Amino acid sequence: MRFKKMIAGLAFGVSVLAANAASAVEIEYWQYVFDSRVKAMDQLIQKFQAANPGITVKHTTFPYAEYQTKVAATVSAGQGPDVVQLFYGWVDGFIAGKLIQPLPKDAFPHDKIEAEFFPIVTAMKRNGEYYGLPTAVRSLALFYNKKAFQAAGLDPNKPPQTIEEFVAAAEKTVKRDGSGNIVSEGFAMDMAGQDHQWWREVLVRQNGGVPYTDNDRKVAYNNEAGLKALQFYVDLQNKQKVGQLGFMDEAQAAFKGGLAAMTIDGTFRLGAFNAIKSFEWGVAELPAANGVRSNYASYFANAITGKAQGEKLDAAKKFLAYVSSPEAMEIWLKAVGELPARRSAALTQENLSNPIYGPFLKGLEYAHTTLFVDEAAQRQVAIDMVNRVLIQKQDPKESLAEAAKAEQAIIDRAAK
Repeated sequence: MRFKKMIAGLAFGVSVLAANAASAVEIEYWQYVFDSRVKAMDQLIQKFQAANPGITVKHTTFPYAEYQTKVAATVSAGQGPDVVQLFYGWVDGFIAGKLIQPLPKDAFPHDKIEAEFFPIVTAMKRNGEYYGLPTAVRSLALFYNKKAFQAAGLDPNKPPQTIEEFVAAAEKTVKRDGSGNIVSEGFAMDMAGQDHQWWREVLVRQNGGVPYTDNDRKVAYNNEAGLKALQFYVDLQNKQKVGQLGFMDEAQAAFKGGLAAMTIDGTFRLGAFNAIKSFEWGVAELPAANGVRSNYASYFANAITGKAQGEKLDAAKKFLAYVSSPEAMEIWLKAVGELPARRSAALTQENLSNPIYGPFLKGLEYAHTTLFVDEAAQRQVAIDMVNRVLIQKQDPKESLAEAAKAEQAIIDRAAK
């Protein structure tokens, strides 16, 4: 009798294990390599798996330069990620390639999304469907080196508030050698970084224009406003001589190395700048010009790929719901420095009064989000426009017109 009970017990145990194995599901999450973001996602996955013991999440990363190609190749072959990270500016390409699917409305009701997230979430909406949700959003701000300000006779606790004060501070903090060559920039210029966003969505608007019309499908900066914005930017190198394109590989590297008094960058840079030990730095809203403040807001979203079906789709829905939850956003803020995408999680008194987060949050109130059709190509247009002026010595008006024509062609091709 005891032997029979033992056998029955073993049989029951095996059946339970089999049932658990049958109910267990593994999904794969992909993002590009950015150290603080990778570590933050590892934390989120650990918490998610603890709350959902039947789901395992495999976290895979790739270098930024090859990331989109890897996603396209694997998902098209029915392999790779079930949940994928993408820049909001890539969404049209991901939809066209059938790499991602619309978010199921039962798990992600549109009215709830639009009530709880910052309005820029609608950049993930196409033809009445949402294709992804962000964990965090980013705006731009002016980072400044308090040590460099103090050495130049500036108040380290009073960063520039206007474009005139910004230029004056850059002129006072730039350092040159005996031959006039810059050895430490007043402002770190980097069109391949965030300066192309500053030019497009901030400087153009501050000079009375808009970068695009017709839902960002018609280039509108080939005019006096665009020319003033371009002239101001290139004058920082040619006239005021406070910065130089290519001074270092990246503007953020110059700032981290103490070789730039100011740089414009996003919240995603906070993790890297927190590692600076050689000087104290501060954050300020982007300088106002002509009485106008403007900013650029962006984000990486998480989406469910086309390969996620059945139980993997159910698991992917749960995982996406968690990584876009208020709890996940608080973890992300502390680990990465990017702002929560939900208004309730972001606009707390603690965050608003924070000397680092506060300026970024204020920037969100008047920020614009460019609806790119091909973010990389459109960024390159702006880079080429400035390079033609600064390197090839082309007339700014001619370079601006060439840029507008090239970018319109990119937009028109995407519409076919």
